[in-house]
Amino acid sequence: MRVIRLRGRENVYSSNVHLVLGDWSGMEDVNTLVDVGRDPAVIESIDEAPTGVGKRKVDQVVLTHGHFDHAELLPVIREMFQPAVYAYSPAVEGVDHLLSDGDSLVLGDRAFEVIHTPGHTDDSICLYGERDGVLFVGDAPVLINSVNGTYQEGFIRALERLCSKRIRRIYFGHGKPLLEGCDARLRASLRNVQESMKLSSGVGKSF
Repeated sequence: MRVIRLRGRENVYSSNVHLVLGDWSGMEDVNTLVDVGRDPAVIESIDEAPTGVGKRKVDQVVLTHGHFDHAELLPVIREMFQPAVYAYSPAVEGVDHLLSDGDSLVLGDRAFEVIHTPGHTDDSICLYGERDGVLFVGDAPVLINSVNGTYQEGFIRALERLCSKRIRRIYFGHGKPLLEGCDARLRASLRNVQESMKLSSGVGKSF
């Protein structure tokens, strides 16, 4: 599996757009965009990518959530590449298939698990590839460095699930990926969330 972060223009506010390809660009591989952003410049990057001979540049799109900076370019992507489009939310126009927690999708040449991760938005998902330990998180706030937050129960359950997995690389909706120490960072985040919940409930407070 190869993950390519597509180039855009620095003066356009947009999410990261990741193109997931198989190791050898085989005919059976499912060329996948994780999010599409809002910068038309990524079209040129898609055209230049080594997506394979005799197959579509983009077979499918998976949206991590429906915010405009992650999904605004979808009509253009649909018109140019005719991909199947997957998302958790039915409110995003142009989605062909609704995802549920626990669904499995092939990205490139790897199987990925859909993990509903409410918190940033109610329709946020993560995508976990067990074979390579790869995690796409969109804008889900999985790295938490303080103990003064409040968190939805669904988000806490999702973070607990992530901490039970082997994760080597985390790709975010904005910024560079985390390529080392992922498991330790996630476990530290879970401890901070648990401590935050104790503090918010009054456990351990002295009066």
